Amino acid sequence: MPYEWLPPAQDQTRLHLWPHRSMTPAGFVAFIGTTAVLIALPAVALLGTPLLWVLLPFPVLAVAGIWAALRRNQRDTEIIEDLTLAPDRVALVRHGPRGRRQEWEANPHWVQVLLHPTGGPVPQYLTLRGNGREVELGAFLSEEERIALRRELQDRLGDLR
Repeated sequence: MPYEWLPPAQDQTRLHLWPHRSMTPAGFVAFIGTTAVLIALPAVALLGTPLLWVLLPFPVLAVAGIWAALRRNQRDTEIIEDLTLAPDRVALVRHGPRGRRQEWEANPHWVQVLLHPTGGPVPQYLTLRGNGREVELGAFLSEEERIALRRELQDRLGDLR
């Protein structure tokens, strides 16, 4: 699962969440290299002809477009959510793409863990409500992971109360 409970420290329990990342950096290099070779393979027949220089920009643009799209996707999935559960407060810090940081804090006694089966941006939408706000948690997780996380959060919050 793309989340883990970190070992407790100083009466605090921390939950660390991140999105699935199916492509490793080595996989990215291999995919771009293979794509470039396969797109350029038909151009071997044109080696030594002026037609090669006319057609060469098109495969280069295609590989550059694929590279840019994959890099953008990787940057957009650079999301980390840290949830801290302590006897006096529950705090959520979300480090989003391009350095965006969002914070939320509430008293654990009043925090509610809500699972919205429908009506959210994703099915089984998981939110925390407290301190007059409702914030999402783990929207990038699968439905089953959000359901399991809800149970775990409710148990851990119950232990704090």
